[in-house]
Amino acid sequence: MRKIVKKSETEWTPENGSWLDVAAIAQVEVTSEDSQHPIESVFAEGNEGGWRASERGKQTIRLYFDQPQRVRRLWLHFQELQTERTQQFSLHWSKNKADALRPLIQQQWNFSPGGSTSQIEDFTVELDDVWMLQLVIDPDISKGPAIATLQRWRIA
Repeated sequence: MRKIVKKSETEWTPENGSWLDVAAIAQVEVTSEDSQHPIESVFAEGNEGGWRASERGKQTIRLYFDQPQRVRRLWLHFQELQTERTQQFSLHWSKNKADALRPLIQQQWNFSPGGSTSQIEDFTVELDDVWMLQLVIDPDISKGPAIATLQRWRIA
């Protein structure tokens, strides 16, 4: 019998077997990053530091795949332990350089250090021939002093 003991649903992480090895098959472009929290950590197993922007305001993360990919699942984990804020993120995709960005998801989340500190989203999608995925994070839609962060991004 195989057994998994987990402390809570918010600590759940998907199984590793079906996730794309983004580091091996894609190039990442980011508008800013804190050197202590590089974007690579978002895609690396076992790295708990996550990514953090080096400046305030809206940030963009783009993944350019070496070969077009079939994408069926997108899993995102955001965490905010210190600042109360309302974050908005959006995901777009395209098939090639000439293809217009196609909207996929847009969502808002209220973080509160005394309550909601973690946002985990698990989306089932049907995308073929994905050349680029773009994640735009507006860390505080009220234009407060928040910095964009991302703990994990998994793609299957």
